[in-house]
Amino acid sequence: MSCYFLAQIKIRDKKLYQKYLEGFDAVFARYDGKVIAVDDRVKILEGAWHYTRMVIIRFSDRSEAERWYFSDAYQQLRLFRTQASDADIILVEGRD
Repeated sequence: MSCYFLAQIKIRDKKLYQKYLEGFDAVFARYDGKVIAVDDRVKILEGAWHYTRMVIIRFSDRSEAERWYFSDAYQQLRLFRTQASDADIILVEGRD
């Protein structure tokens, strides 16, 4: 069953966040995932939005999403993101 990685991100330091982005593709390419959406200008239909970016990634299943997220390579890269931004991140099961 597919699994979606959803990240609501508030970027505080664009230069440092750029270092995260520069290494992202090389690490991500090793896993069975597809970036579905990255949006810095979401349209708010209800409620409040306190973030600067939304990211949606689809993985073949939850184990692949966790294999990527908890990999040593991503955890090292993730340090740039956590220093440059605040984020709320979840995994959601798809309805295949």
